[in-house]
Amino acid sequence: MFVYAVDEEITLRLLDVKDAHELFRLTDRSREYLREWLPWVDETRTVLDSEDFIRYAWQSYEERLGLILGVYYQGKLCGMMGYNQFDWANRAGVIGYWQGKDFQGLGIITRATSALIDYGFQNLGLHRIEIRAAIENIKSRKIPERLGFTIEGQIRQGEWLYDHFVDLVVYGLLANEWEMVRGNR
Repeated sequence: MFVYAVDEEITLRLLDVKDAHELFRLTDRSREYLREWLPWVDETRTVLDSEDFIRYAWQSYEERLGLILGVYYQGKLCGMMGYNQFDWANRAGVIGYWQGKDFQGLGIITRATSALIDYGFQNLGLHRIEIRAAIENIKSRKIPERLGFTIEGQIRQGEWLYDHFVDLVVYGLLANEWEMVRGNR
């Protein structure tokens, strides 16, 4: 089982199927909040949907296609994050994240993303990490901007969000840039 301690308050870990009820409750409590920017929310209707997602995350982990983790804050599941995909030929990974409405404003995702970047460069041997966010999703965009990512471009109408397309901003960070960012902290 993959478990990664970020700090004394935050832990990242692979979820187990027994965590499906907790994941579904978190999703359901934050449904309207999450729905603004995440296209999968309406497809998560039951605990079984959360179980299926957890099984997908395990399969992705076992096949080295991704590393999708629960974010725990003070022992409570507060969101999900991880490498949604790896491109091993180019030593690249794409990070995604979300957290429940009740956990906003505590710096959880920024700290967890920083730790996940460390893990990617130091333990996985990645050379490049990417984060994509909808252009108008200011909260999500602040994370890579705080962590020293570079805006590399825009994908016009890059994601279907229920009844319309949204443009995405692509952020990139290279291993040597992260060393400089970490040295300036």
